[in-house]
Amino acid sequence: MTIALASDHVGYEQLKQLQTYLESLGHQCHNFGPTSLVPDDDYPDYIFPAAKAVASGGCERGIILGRSGQGEAMTANRLRGVRCAVFYGPAVARRVVDARGRTSHDPYEIIKLSRAHNDSNMLSLAASFVSFEDIKSVVKLWLETPFSGEERHERRNKKLDEV
Repeated sequence: MTIALASDHVGYEQLKQLQTYLESLGHQCHNFGPTSLVPDDDYPDYIFPAAKAVASGGCERGIILGRSGQGEAMTANRLRGVRCAVFYGPAVARRVVDARGRTSHDPYEIIKLSRAHNDSNMLSLAASFVSFEDIKSVVKLWLETPFSGEERHERRNKKLDEV
């Protein structure tokens, strides 16, 4: 799989480690930067090109990192065809998580749902809140989780992509 990568200055070190990890799994990475640590950089300068690569089909998926991951996801989600989810760390749902009344105690359920229901093609990671060990686990799970293809999810995603 071809994966676009980018970060802000807070995610810079983890981005380098992530690229090495992804390449060890056999993925091809296109790193949109930063190429050096610049503490006062502007993350949209790196995130927009990565998101454009995903939106155009040049990369199949994208993974971005930032202090909270929020601004990076907001940047990516401005582009038609990008569906970027944010991950802060493992969490267990306190209430029912699906329409059929099923609950889950899986701390990574949110990652599975972002793929299975939303067909997320980008993942924004909160570099200040997630350990690199969790990043590896989450990224592997996210890359391996398929989209369900259910009509209701396809219908909703199509509405998102039409905006």
